[in-house]
Amino acid sequence: MSKLAIVTGAGQGIGEGVAQQLAQQGFAIAVADINSTTGSKVAQNLVEQGYEAKFYQLDVAHRDEVFALIDHAVDDFGDLAVLVNNAGVAFIDTFVDSDPADFERLIDVNLKGTYWGIQAAAKQFIKQGNGGRIVNAASLAGIEASALQSAYSASKFGIRGLTQSAAKELAQYQITVNAYDPGVVRTPLRDSIDERTAAIKNVSIEQQQANVLEEIALGCEATPEDVANVVSWFVSPQAGYITGQSILVDGGMRFQ
Repeated sequence: MSKLAIVTGAGQGIGEGVAQQLAQQGFAIAVADINSTTGSKVAQNLVEQGYEAKFYQLDVAHRDEVFALIDHAVDDFGDLAVLVNNAGVAFIDTFVDSDPADFERLIDVNLKGTYWGIQAAAKQFIKQGNGGRIVNAASLAGIEASALQSAYSASKFGIRGLTQSAAKELAQYQITVNAYDPGVVRTPLRDSIDERTAAIKNVSIEQQQANVLEEIALGCEATPEDVANVVSWFVSPQAGYITGQSILVDGGMRFQ
């Protein structure tokens, strides 16, 4: 039986790239997403390639749904080996004009959803008694806050804190907890960020994207595969001694 990896937000973008990469590493993939259309398609594509995969619909903002996901995927595929807390949302607005409903939804999905994922996976790993790997989606915006992304930045700073705290608590069970910090990755989410940012700044989308490119030392945006490569390493045997860390995947936008 294959090792089980659960990837939330796997219906598109970075999550889809991570699901594909981990399938290639020999994991059975639980494709978890709120969108049944895109999530089912990703799972189907993996199965058609000869991999083990199944789609599970959930909203990570709801703790009971996250715990149910773990239970159902383990029932279907066996012991859990990896959880990637990738699901997330973003909105772009000025600090003073941000809508309370948008703020609360973002915190529920990004920060609380990651918290529930760590909690549920840790309980399963401890029950199994064989350790495990948890990988969380942070962001460059969680290293240096971004203008027009106050809530998003706050959530990603918080995820880095959760990662460190969980790593310290769970190390005794041989559970590692790490995070990846993407910069600019061309995904549907990034498209919406560029559109809204350009509108607020009263520039064209093309100019907004060109301005961002000037900040990237390598001169190009990341692909979902670039981020997936870091996740792949975090869950590999080679990273077994790494925990509590977050790695920038930004092409040299920031150095630390």
